[in-house]
Amino acid sequence: MGTNSVNRRDVVKATAAGLLAVPALGSLTSCATGGGSDDKAEKGKKSAKNPLSVKEDAPLQAYIFNGGYDDKYARFVSDMYEKRYPKAKVDQKKTERIATQVQPRIIKGDPPDVVNNSGAEMMSISKLVKNKQVSDVTELLDAPSWDDPDVKVRDTLVPGVLEMGQFGSDACYQLNIAQTVYGIWYSDTMLREKLDAEYPKTWDDMLALCKKAKKKGMHGWTYPAGHPRYMFFSMYAMFGQAGGRKQLDAFDYLEPNAWKTDAVKQVFEAYEELLAKKYVLTGFDGKNAHIEAQTAWTKGKAVFIPDGSWVENEAKDTTPKNFEMRVGATPSFDKGDPMPYGTLYAPPGEPYIIPAKASNRQGGLEWMRMMYSKKAAVNLFREVSSMPVVKGAIDGMELPPGVKSAQQAVKAAGDNIVIAFFKEWYADLWRVDFDEVVGKFMNGESSVKEAMNAMQKAADRTAKDPDVTKIKKS
Repeated sequence: MGTNSVNRRDVVKATAAGLLAVPALGSLTSCATGGGSDDKAEKGKKSAKNPLSVKEDAPLQAYIFNGGYDDKYARFVSDMYEKRYPKAKVDQKKTERIATQVQPRIIKGDPPDVVNNSGAEMMSISKLVKNKQVSDVTELLDAPSWDDPDVKVRDTLVPGVLEMGQFGSDACYQLNIAQTVYGIWYSDTMLREKLDAEYPKTWDDMLALCKKAKKKGMHGWTYPAGHPRYMFFSMYAMFGQAGGRKQLDAFDYLEPNAWKTDAVKQVFEAYEELLAKKYVLTGFDGKNAHIEAQTAWTKGKAVFIPDGSWVENEAKDTTPKNFEMRVGATPSFDKGDPMPYGTLYAPPGEPYIIPAKASNRQGGLEWMRMMYSKKAAVNLFREVSSMPVVKGAIDGMELPPGVKSAQQAVKAAGDNIVIAFFKEWYADLWRVDFDEVVGKFMNGESSVKEAMNAMQKAADRTAKDPDVTKIKKS
């Protein structure tokens, strides 16, 4: 398999500055059925009004992940499409099982035209790219934007969107629609009124606050044991705080002993202490564990939960009106940490793909061009309370507490935004291996040392796998 040199530190630094480099992954070869060119896709006549050559009467099918965002925001775009192309019918389907329902069709060569590849059953984007089963969307990025024909689509998007989807030099195979802010979520009302406290900026303060909560009959933390990888949403920035960007580089480039450093040990030990002192509310281990844990949290049974910015929408039905949802950056261990308090894990998220053999590929691209219109971006914000990736789309609008807090956290982080590229490059290492390792750890079934060793073993296996395309650091 081919390799390519990427300086991850420069990419992340540029992300914060808004001047991003291209993290290319080298040549990717086809090694599975269902791949191929896009030549059979139906096309219409190209014009100023139809820059992507959409066949105006061709039906379009969209598969949307039925999770925290539901699919109403996507239906808005589908309605836009049918209004623009009245002879076309959009068949929009929603499912929690994207891989189960979509991947067999991709392999068969009869996929949907646009897919929201998200959720617990999302397909591995790196494998789709390697197998040539997903389209390069550069044509869309270079097309006139929906709102201004003089501005390309790519120039309307915030930094990070293009780069998160690049798996080969200039090509882009995945597009995200919302900026996801991960961290430790909490109710400001609960902190002020029930605990007479402010959000803790150090881990010692976090432990003290959890002790105070326990005395008042509340748990300091909760998490979805059925989806233990949620712990990554608070742990990742802490790895950077404890070990600096070199620690995050080591994860991304599968460096020897990357998971056996003092920084990794310090983070695992921090959570081990939360568990040992019984500050963590557990027991949510079913299919809807994330909903169960979030509900316990919004009902005041726990103070903190590791989560992403979709939680404000996903938990809205159980969130009290005076909850005042906030996201906090992960507390510092020490004033001498390589990265400071405020370091934030905040990549573009909620990915979409256009399958390579989509019968209405041009329609899928056009549907995404509409998704990146300002009115669709504003609707996304109103429907799901997440920040859209369209520049300036929600400037001047009144924001709900969670979104406002997320925006403030991004601004406060400045250059200290961190992105876990290995999650995209080696998806199974996070979605499968980290999920299993941290699950056993949080259940008390493995020690800190055993968890570190297990993650390192998984990383080493990935590094040695000849079927996995590797990224080399320049």
